[in-house]
Amino acid sequence: MSRSRTNTSAVAATATGFVHPVFDSQRVFRSVLEAMSRPGRLVALQPSVTAPSPLLATAAEILLALADFETSVWLDGGLTRSVDVASYIRFHTGAKIATDPAQATYAVISDPSTMPPFNAIAQGTPDYPDRSTTLIVQAERLFAGGHIFEGPGIHGRIAFATEPELPGLARQLTGNRTTYPCGIDIVFVAETAIAALPRSARLVKE
Repeated sequence: MSRSRTNTSAVAATATGFVHPVFDSQRVFRSVLEAMSRPGRLVALQPSVTAPSPLLATAAEILLALADFETSVWLDGGLTRSVDVASYIRFHTGAKIATDPAQATYAVISDPSTMPPFNAIAQGTPDYPDRSTTLIVQAERLFAGGHIFEGPGIHGRIAFATEPELPGLARQLTGNRTTYPCGIDIVFVAETAIAALPRSARLVKE
């Protein structure tokens, strides 16, 4: 038996995808859409899948809902050290595993301290701003506090932060905003909640 088949079999035995793919994909898509349209707001997401560690089930559900054979996914070092994670993503989505975050549709970060700088990730172009990479960042906790944001979808201002925090987040978000409409969108995920900071969100107070 080939190694790829062995990995796929191991993943199939220990991890699960959507039980009801159409319904579950729509459920997760609505949650992501709500998070993106209301930056900094925590949105509950109770995952139904079981993903191989260290991939959180919430991050897995987002990939299962959004990724397909036409997209590519870049995994950080902590995720690539587990062959089961890549096998799981390929098996359930058909997406390619990218070796360069600048070439990926989605980049999944399990350890914020080792995340590549924003300028190493695809920003899109003025003609095709949608060709940027969407970051999916795993966190231990998402909470209303810390940094203050304003912008489209935010009524007045909103406080939002993560634990742990991305290194140099304030500086990188400021730089990300200056390239608008280019730039990256970020979806933060914890065990049962998600929140987003799209490129339109403006950091007004650290």
